[in-house]
Amino acid sequence: MEKIENQQCPVCMEKKLVLTEETKDIPYFGKTYIFSMICGGCGFHKNDVEAAEQKEPCKITFQVENEKDLSVRVVKSSEASVNIPQLKAHMTPGPASEGFISNIEGVIDKFKNIIEDQRDLSEDDDEKKTAKNLLKKIWKVKCGDIPVDIIIEDSSGNSAIISEKAKIEKLKVKK
Repeated sequence: MEKIENQQCPVCMEKKLVLTEETKDIPYFGKTYIFSMICGGCGFHKNDVEAAEQKEPCKITFQVENEKDLSVRVVKSSEASVNIPQLKAHMTPGPASEGFISNIEGVIDKFKNIIEDQRDLSEDDDEKKTAKNLLKKIWKVKCGDIPVDIIIEDSSGNSAIISEKAKIEKLKVKK
């Protein structure tokens, strides 16, 4: 792992930013670079994942049907969107988007944490009820009682769901 310390943070401007780059060989995906920036001053952080070889824009669909599916490996670049239609949940790419390597359960937990935060911050009873119902649904998904689709669309092609069950489509490049 390569590490560069005491860099200037783009948020607080203090020289407390640590840049790291790590190379991993992910089975069935290939050589991958993992980048991160973490500021010891203000807590700013940013992560990204990039494949060593050039990839085509893609859409990956994976149906979560049981508890075993929760352990399937996921690679998501910062340029990818993630959508779970049955939960009406989505992450969109943009400046705050992060790349990561996780598993299906980790992806579902990211949505769970967002919903919990929204529930806890809301003062609207209807919003709290909606959040509570979504959290129940997520629990049932994780128990294998409700199937859901995880859909990743990535214009960089640097994302993957590493399973023979994953359906991969090439996306047309928008000009």
